[in-house]
Amino acid sequence: MDALRPVRAGLQTAQPLGFWVLLTGSAAFGAAALFAAGPVLPAVATGGSAVLLLAACVMQWRRREGVDPGAAGAAPHGTAPDTFDAVQTLLQQDADAAFLTDADGGILYANPVAQDRFGQTADRHVATAFGRILANPEAVLFRLQARAEAGGIAREDIITRAGQFRMSLMLLGPDRQLWRLDEIGRPGLRTDGRAADHLTLPMLTAGPTDAILYLNEAFRKLLGQRPKSLTDIFGTDPVASGQLRDIATPQGPCTMLTGVVDGAAGRREIYLLPPGKPEGGRNGPPALAAGWHAIEDLPVPLLKIVEDGTITASNREARMLLGLSTTQERRVQDVLDGLGRPISDWVRESINGQCGHGSQFLRGRGDGQETFVQVTLNTADGPEGRHLIAVLNDVTELKTLEAQFVQSQKMQAIGQLAGGVAHDFNNLLTAISGHCDLLLLRHDQGDHDYGDLIQIHQNANRAAGLVGQLLAFSRKQNLQPERIDLRDTLSDLTHLLNRLVGEKVSLELDHDPDLGAIKADKRQLEQVMMNLVVNARDAMPMGGEIRIKTENRTLVHPEMRDQVTIPAGDYVVVRVEDEGCGIPADRLHKIFEPFWTTKRPGEGTGLGLSTVYGIVKQTGGYIFAHSQVGVGTEFELLFPHYALPVGETPVVATTQAASVARHGDGVVLLVEDEAPVRAFASRALRLRGYTVLEADCAEGALDLLTDPELHVDIFVTDVIMPGKDGPTWVREALIDRPGTKVIFVSGYSEDAFANDNDRIANAVFLPKPFSLNELTMTVQEQLS
Repeated sequence: MDALRPVRAGLQTAQPLGFWVLLTGSAAFGAAALFAAGPVLPAVATGGSAVLLLAACVMQWRRREGVDPGAAGAAPHGTAPDTFDAVQTLLQQDADAAFLTDADGGILYANPVAQDRFGQTADRHVATAFGRILANPEAVLFRLQARAEAGGIAREDIITRAGQFRMSLMLLGPDRQLWRLDEIGRPGLRTDGRAADHLTLPMLTAGPTDAILYLNEAFRKLLGQRPKSLTDIFGTDPVASGQLRDIATPQGPCTMLTGVVDGAAGRREIYLLPPGKPEGGRNGPPALAAGWHAIEDLPVPLLKIVEDGTITASNREARMLLGLSTTQERRVQDVLDGLGRPISDWVRESINGQCGHGSQFLRGRGDGQETFVQVTLNTADGPEGRHLIAVLNDVTELKTLEAQFVQSQKMQAIGQLAGGVAHDFNNLLTAISGHCDLLLLRHDQGDHDYGDLIQIHQNANRAAGLVGQLLAFSRKQNLQPERIDLRDTLSDLTHLLNRLVGEKVSLELDHDPDLGAIKADKRQLEQVMMNLVVNARDAMPMGGEIRIKTENRTLVHPEMRDQVTIPAGDYVVVRVEDEGCGIPADRLHKIFEPFWTTKRPGEGTGLGLSTVYGIVKQTGGYIFAHSQVGVGTEFELLFPHYALPVGETPVVATTQAASVARHGDGVVLLVEDEAPVRAFASRALRLRGYTVLEADCAEGALDLLTDPELHVDIFVTDVIMPGKDGPTWVREALIDRPGTKVIFVSGYSEDAFANDNDRIANAVFLPKPFSLNELTMTVQEQLS
């Protein structure tokens, strides 16, 4: 009769059709067993009746244990209210976080610990909740679900930087799951005393105002009282990891080693560690009753180091920080480097008390990773003799930011140096090429010196090209932006590019049919493409294919790439891909540095990619490199889409090389602080019939102009000079001589004085180095 109790309980409520079918079938088999003849048929009928009755009971039990996917806390449809209430009551008393979910992970109920730990989730999904402690929660949930389907229950231990967790899953039915999270070693979590009271180490939790929120039993016994603030224990000095602090105890002052772990909302956990027997006979802290393993779960990375540098012990946090599975049979120099001198000497000096308690920033050498750590060494005594306790602090993010800042500062310094060198070198080249032009006027092709002069002239032009690359890198070159359709520009450039790549390498262009326009200097953009294509060719000595692809791209939100933020907007993208040898990852970040090259000596200047970088950045674009050794390299250029016509740009003097200036007349005031340049320019202008007045500075020019009888038709002046610069003195001179024409010359780009030049009428710019013919033609065009 007891076996029929589940059946009678099921009759008290409405049952599904399947239940009645099973119950009716069981009764029919029972009747057949009673009235059947022979020995076999009754036995079969009896077995069938028992099986169907058992199935009906299981159905009823599963139905009573089910949970309706309705609101949390309400008894599901078809479930006895007392069953669901019992589950909730059980989970409410659970000390660990627990979630009751459906088969898809939707949260039906979360106990108070889970609500306090994870808060509310927007989509009420368990993966979203666990995503606050796991980088890839879906993978962990999938593994547990797969194992639970086979055995009904599954668990997995998970170790992260946030701590150690044990996650378990129990299947309560076909569509109900119970998830529990046991947090074994999460820093800053168990500050309620339940776990910390079991520590033999003194530990406290302090708030953002230094108020003590919790003190464990070991700390209370050490102090003999319950202080209210950190100043009552440590005084007014800030507390940091690795410090040796004197603590007042009922037995007298004792020296303790501090370990500080930062938590959420400005909270901190402070641990006191025994440094050993202090010198001077002062009372020391109580012995560590459980030995080194007592701090295995301490959330402060610690290493124990003996005099020869061997690591004799470590806790879990230290191994996780250094990326080590074990520290057995390892020396400190095997896991740390970057000191600049042997670490073994530092360890030996620290044990002998010769280094004080200063910290060093070192680089960790773990298995498969690199981490920067701040290491503080403190001496300690024990049964094995004097040793060191190393307190580690992860400063990887800080050192990474520092390296990025140093790199940006270095690039900026190199850019400023390159711009300054280019300016001074342009003055020299102007004098060299100018005086060479003067000599060529007195020698014809039959003269035996003519060939030497031509060589001087050609090499001066080559030097001018090198200076142009320096200016491009420093972003101080002269640009003449215009609205460009990259499809037309690249198509016009294809013939030259095919000649550059040779016969072994093929060139493929793939354009977006609706490609947008950009604003750039066409000549400089062609230089960018030629440099990238030549580099791609050199990376494929056995031949291959170079692909140039263009496309439009719209960024709805700002995008962070390689520590650079690209603003939202429309961009035109150019990708140059090759099938070459690739660039190793440890060299990829250096490729845009000037004079750094992967080519053999004599095969490159190291300025090709730095020039590309400078031109792209000066144009307002972005450039990124992606490479894989043995596969190839891709350079991706992003230029802002430009839909409007290009505005009027400052006038830059342009001349045709084949043109020859005619003789003219007029008075030219030449102001140039470099004597060789001034000598060449004045001779060149006089040869063309102009009257030249010279001044070596702005103040000298203004003194000449104080004579009201002096007539001057045009000012030719350097921009950057000692004292007043070119635009400043010209502005003053034009007050009394408003109609005078102006030519500015400079080894810097026009951007150096663009704001001043915009306010000066009838002014043009002539970049250095300039030839005799370029100078005289510019003067002639201004006066005409």
